[in-house]
Amino acid sequence: MAVISRNPRSQRKPSQILRRVVQGTFVVLILIAAWRHAAGGESAGLASLDALCPFGGLETLWRMLVDGNYVPKTHPSNLVLGGGLLAGVLLAGAAFCGWICPMGSLTDALTWVREKLRIKAVRVPPALDRGLRFGRFVVLGLILYQTISMVKLWFAGYDPYRTIFGLEWLFEFNWEEQWPAYTVAAVVVAGSFLVPRAWCKYACPLGGVQSLLGILSLLRIRRNDASCKACALCETPCPVGIAVARGSARISSDCIGCLACVEACPRHGALEVQLRPAWVDAFVRLARRVRPAAQEA
Repeated sequence: MAVISRNPRSQRKPSQILRRVVQGTFVVLILIAAWRHAAGGESAGLASLDALCPFGGLETLWRMLVDGNYVPKTHPSNLVLGGGLLAGVLLAGAAFCGWICPMGSLTDALTWVREKLRIKAVRVPPALDRGLRFGRFVVLGLILYQTISMVKLWFAGYDPYRTIFGLEWLFEFNWEEQWPAYTVAAVVVAGSFLVPRAWCKYACPLGGVQSLLGILSLLRIRRNDASCKACALCETPCPVGIAVARGSARISSDCIGCLACVEACPRHGALEVQLRPAWVDAFVRLARRVRPAAQEA
């Protein structure tokens, strides 16, 4: 792996300031809920983080469809949040990752700390990066298989989001029983410190779901080839390492909608958020093929 440095942003754009405020707000809300639950215990009747995770809706969906019951530790709120996330993905892709997810906010904070300490980021070679991104789908498939077969939240014992933000380690640290969860969390934090958004890009199951469904999203960032000069300034601030200035004019569904690339672009109109889903392109290409054939007939 090569080692490079990212140029820190000398001036925050309005959308990035707003994004940080939104991220901070959701982190605070999650921590307050976790603190109340951990301090009050199960007897207090306060929701745990298990009930506040949209991925829990996907985990419990199969059992709901089969026998009408929930996987233990899930709640109707999981289905509601999961439905809300689905609607959000179909509208704006993986913007949840860039604006709301506490794990995404944590990894962004780790990048900020690393840059302040002037520690160079580790750059994963492109070929290896492409391969590692499939890790999200492997983790997703494993979690769903284990949850359906075991009828419990199997991943809860390893989930870094639950481990870090659940705050149980703060109230009752138990290395003997929880060492797998603590180890996974430590690896995720260390990896995301050295590689920007490593967890999000390579292992997050919810990120995998959003990447798959994001292909259908109505809002997409698109590059105008006529205006773009391929300077690649838009690629520097991208937290998930998308080759914005290269490849398809339709930005990858791995995009987390942070808008950093749009505001970094020096050419007006080269990068724009458009209400034009990917499947529209398929219809356009089909129409272009059918039209000449119809004219010849």
